[in-house]
Amino acid sequence: MRNVVAMVLGGGRGTRLFPLTSIRSKPAVPLGGMYRLIDIPISNCINSGINQIYVLTQFMSVSLHRHIRRTYVFDHFSGGFVEILAAQETMSQGTDWYQGTADAVRKNLGYIEQRGVEYVVILSGDQLYRMDYGKLIAQHVATKADATIACMPVDENAARAFGVMRLDKSGRVTGFLEKPQTKEELDMVRVDRDTLKALGFDNPERPILASMGIYVFNRDLLHKLLTKTEYHDFGKEIFPAAIRSHKVQTYLFDDYWEDIGTIRSFYEANLSLAAANPPFQIDQASATVYTRARFLPPTRCGSASIKNSLIAGGCQIGDGATIENSVIGLRTIIGPGAVIRNSIIMGADYQETPEELEENRQLGQPPIGIGAGALIKGAIVDKNVRIGPQAEIFNQHELENTDLANPLCVIRDRIPVVVKGSVIPSNWRLAEQIR
Repeated sequence: MRNVVAMVLGGGRGTRLFPLTSIRSKPAVPLGGMYRLIDIPISNCINSGINQIYVLTQFMSVSLHRHIRRTYVFDHFSGGFVEILAAQETMSQGTDWYQGTADAVRKNLGYIEQRGVEYVVILSGDQLYRMDYGKLIAQHVATKADATIACMPVDENAARAFGVMRLDKSGRVTGFLEKPQTKEELDMVRVDRDTLKALGFDNPERPILASMGIYVFNRDLLHKLLTKTEYHDFGKEIFPAAIRSHKVQTYLFDDYWEDIGTIRSFYEANLSLAAANPPFQIDQASATVYTRARFLPPTRCGSASIKNSLIAGGCQIGDGATIENSVIGLRTIIGPGAVIRNSIIMGADYQETPEELEENRQLGQPPIGIGAGALIKGAIVDKNVRIGPQAEIFNQHELENTDLANPLCVIRDRIPVVVKGSVIPSNWRLAEQIR
């Protein structure tokens, strides 16, 4: 893998993940109690033997930069690195921000032109999956492809949200269509069963191959495509043009994969990690998910009831607390008798000192964490939130999307989301805030 460079795209504004992205980029959003989304593609690279990794960032990237700097430090002898490429003013490219996926790579072509690089892997920074990129690159080389698109089989309904491909029996892409909507468009890209069988997949209920946003390019071709055109996006522009004059192959991936693009997908993906048989095993020993090393004490539990949940380090769980089907993040303090069901509690960035606790008490603020007797159901609680005793946070009226007059909490995709750093007073009721 010494001739491979990975470029991880940091994503756009992440408006569909608001308010989780109000103060951070999508790849920096916490995941599974102690990770961040960016840890997934970087860990996949490391486990695949790729240790030359660039992360392209633009929006709200301070916390992402801090996490990468503190986490991914290679020894002097491996030659490996995880380097941040933030949008910047240059003499050749001017002052424009990244205009799309292809434009982001174009503005950083100089970093893949180093000696010895033959292949470039392009990845998204906000997806949850586990893939051995070594197998992807091996197929790319074996088929003598100019570019390879990782794809997964989907049904017609799911296909409407993806870029999808038409291909021949060898797996070569002969057509590319972005988000087909009509029956005629779906018929154009439906893969016949014999072709699917030849690719090692036989499920007629998922006859369409959708792009995962994971690509391998021969370095020289990528350079040519980006310097000879002004295309901004790989899916919408680069690939539809490339398949006409170059050999573009598919790499079939039929395992768990989730694009964390909305509050609902984020919520469901996180809670699935806590299931008895999770579709994505975050603790798989053969393919570690790496993250920042922390020196936290073990979690302390009183006489609490905990079922089907993930509990990160440094937590304190009081007597009589109930936690079910939930993800509890780092340094979370849960008071006696609190009830947390089907929720994501992201925890805290720090533990308050006795002096800070006393100062906040005098100000009438509860400590960071969940107060005694509080009830949280079907919600997401961002970091450093203070929830007073007996507060209740759940979507009693089953509203779809709501912004409250007091922006402590919003409802997105029927999920209450408590904004980072909010102070929820004692006996506060979400239902009473909605008029």
